[in-house]
Amino acid sequence: MTRVLLTGANGQLGYEVIRQARALALDVVALDRSTLDITDRKAVAEIVQNLAPDLIINAAAYTAVDRAETDRQAAFAVNRDGARNLAEVAERRGAVLIHFSTDYVFDGAKPQPYVEEDTVGPLGVYGESKEAGEAAVRTVSERHLILRTSWVYGVHGANFVRTMLRLAREKDEIRVVTDQTGCPTYAADLAEIALQLSVRVLKGNFPKGGYGTFHCAGQGQVSWHGFASKIFELAGERLCKQPELIGIPASEFPTLSNRPANSALDCSKLSRVHGFSARDWPVALSDMLDRLYLNA
Repeated sequence: MTRVLLTGANGQLGYEVIRQARALALDVVALDRSTLDITDRKAVAEIVQNLAPDLIINAAAYTAVDRAETDRQAAFAVNRDGARNLAEVAERRGAVLIHFSTDYVFDGAKPQPYVEEDTVGPLGVYGESKEAGEAAVRTVSERHLILRTSWVYGVHGANFVRTMLRLAREKDEIRVVTDQTGCPTYAADLAEIALQLSVRVLKGNFPKGGYGTFHCAGQGQVSWHGFASKIFELAGERLCKQPELIGIPASEFPTLSNRPANSALDCSKLSRVHGFSARDWPVALSDMLDRLYLNA
């Protein structure tokens, strides 16, 4: 039986991969940081030798965008060195590596959504570390899929949607940035596409030219303010109260790391080559909120 190794099992994406893999009857060995530190090259090699996976899904990442500015070494250890460690063992084993990256590899100056071939230019340490991880994977692993995604949220873990719902309970007034645009991506949709790609790989039903870098994000783009507005609209009466939402420029919400003004991703290549695409972001958001409140 074919085997899949999943890293980052406790994150919001790893959580969804585990949940959905059961329905596909995939043999997934899910490891979190306590059972596999991907920055430890020797430990990674030993785990892969013992488990002998046919495919590795790397959902482990350092994602603290602002903290990375003062914690550069840790960000690069996970996002660059950890990615390289997994790529090396995947290549030696002959396994395929699915690795996730970010819209923050771009500088945000382009007015249109970014395509895979656009020049990268990260504005902060987090984006730099993820771009370095991409480069390491491409250099080391021949059979890889790098899925760049953006603004990920889900029912599990810390994310923008859950933060907005918490703030709605705590505050009467919430200020949200209006001049940064991106593509909200439901972790469940991202996990589903990664697993669909995995099944194709494991069955040997993979298209020519199917490896490489692909953008994989929710369809449509919106500002953080527009995203928050839709969250409150769809949550509706399930909120104890509707807060007043005030739009502000990013200049009035200073952060340690600069963020791209536009990080929207054009995902047409993924659809063209593989026939997969995430849902329109408001549709996916509605599903996520239904799940969240049902399990509350």
